[in-house]
Order: sequence, then C-alpha cells, then structure tokens
Amino acid sequence: MLEPEIIHVPVMPEEVLEALKIREDGIYVDATVGTGGHAAYILRRAGRCTLIGIDRDEKAIETARERLKEFENVFLVRGTFSDIRDIVGNLGYAGVSGILLDIGVSALHLKSEGRGFSFLRDEPLDMRMDRGQRLTARDVVNKYPEKELAGIIYRYGEERHSRRIARAIVNARRRKPVESCKELADIISRAAGGRGRIHPATRTFQAIRIEVNRELEELPAAIEEGASLLEKGGRLCVLSYHSLEDRIVKNAFRKLAKEGRFMIITRKPVVPGQAEQRLNPSSRSAKLRVGERI
Repeated sequence: MLEPEIIHVPVMPEEVLEALKIREDGIYVDATVGTGGHAAYILRRAGRCTLIGIDRDEKAIETARERLKEFENVFLVRGTFSDIRDIVGNLGYAGVSGILLDIGVSALHLKSEGRGFSFLRDEPLDMRMDRGQRLTARDVVNKYPEKELAGIIYRYGEERHSRRIARAIVNARRRKPVESCKELADIISRAAGGRGRIHPATRTFQAIRIEVNRELEELPAAIEEGASLLEKGGRLCVLSYHSLEDRIVKNAFRKLAKEGRFMIITRKPVVPGQAEQRLNPSSRSAKLRVGERI
C-alpha cells in the first residue's frame, strides 16, 4: 500500500510531458523513476505507450510498482541510470522515444524512517540510495581525513565554510563517532553559525549524499548512453537541482551538439513557475534541459 507521506511530487510535470513529445506508440524511459510521479503523468497522457522505469532503490521500485499497477506495458528495473543501455537492451528494445533523468533526492529518501538523509530527523547516518552498497554517510563522516572531507563539502556542497565544518566534524569524532543526522547537523550548525534562507547543514548534507551515492560520477555516462539510445527525433530531458549538476548537463549537451548528434532545445533551462514554487517549495531550484537526437 502506498504511504502518502513519502509520495514524491513530480517537478514541472507538464513541461516534462511537452518536452518529451509523448505519443501512444512511444517507448519512454524514466531513468530515475523514484515513486513513479513523472511515470504516472506519462502513462496518463499516453496510456498505450511503453514505460521503462529504473531506480537503484528497491523500496522506490516497490512503491512505483504499486502506483503504476493500473497501467500495461510498464517495466520496472532495479539499477543505476548509467546502466540505461544495458537495461533497455535486456528488455529487447534497440531504441527509445524519450528519456527523463530527474536527479534530485526524492521524498522517499527524505521522509522514510531509517534512511538517514535528513538533518531534520534524529536517526542513524546512512544516505544510501542502494541499501546493498557498503559505503554510508557514517563512513564518510567518521573515516575520511579532514582535508578530503573539506574538499567534498566544498566541491559537492559549494559550502564556503567547508574547512571550518570539516575541522569541527573531526574534532567531534575524536571524542566519539558521529552517529546520527541530528548530531551531525548540530555540529555543522555550530561551526557554520547563523541561520539564513536555508538550514546551515543543507549544503554539507547534500555533499555527503553525493559522495555516498557517486551521483555526479554517473551523470555524464548516463547522458552519453541515453543520447545513443534515442531514436531520431527522440528527446532527452534532465531535471537538476543544483549548479554542479546543471553544469555537467549543460556541458554534456554541448559536447553532443558539437559532435553533430544532438540539437539543444533549451538554450536556457526551463524553471518552475511561481505558482508551482509556492505549492511545491522543493521545486524552487529545479532546472530542466532538453536535447533532441538528430
């Protein structure tokens, strides 16, 4: 049974549908299917299309399966978005009509108990999207050298207090291991000081999550593999949520365009309207970029 509190509200669903040029005979891949939000919109728009959903999180696949059970021609596969070519090929398809990559963290991760993603929860540090992998946020926080930890916080979180935060974490773990999200958030808040528009722990938690799940390492490969799978005229749509992701997407699209394989549809990224931002505050930082196979 679906748990309403962990159902992820899809960002810019109408913009995504328009960008993908959904049609009834199309084959579409939601390469980060999550709880099935965007997938449900696609299938309601074109119920006879084929939908392939990919996610590394077993719980996400289970939730999406329940949410999409009314539809036919739905294939849900546990895997990473960089494995898109193998997954699609193993299902017997040589090409697809459109691909969506929504690379933000989902409500499933932030709101499910015991996942250790949120600085608002007092639970063990974890942050693994794939619960089968070994590296956890606890390992990063308690085992990485101070210099490496500061580099991750600065590079992936774009946190200007990265050195101060890393030093505070290392000093705290000398006394005892840092075990919980709340404990880590309190350490960061004391080190960073102040309370601006966002919680002082936001960027550091983002950085640790990216490191644990190797998110940015997979993104260029996923875009390359996805672009090669598209039929002529097929669209690749990528939703990103911070500047590091968006920069990778923009550069990957430019590379494909320079090679003559791609036409960039969005010279500037599409962003949510004010009404959506009010209704879904987590959409505020979203950027949608779209390219077409030529």
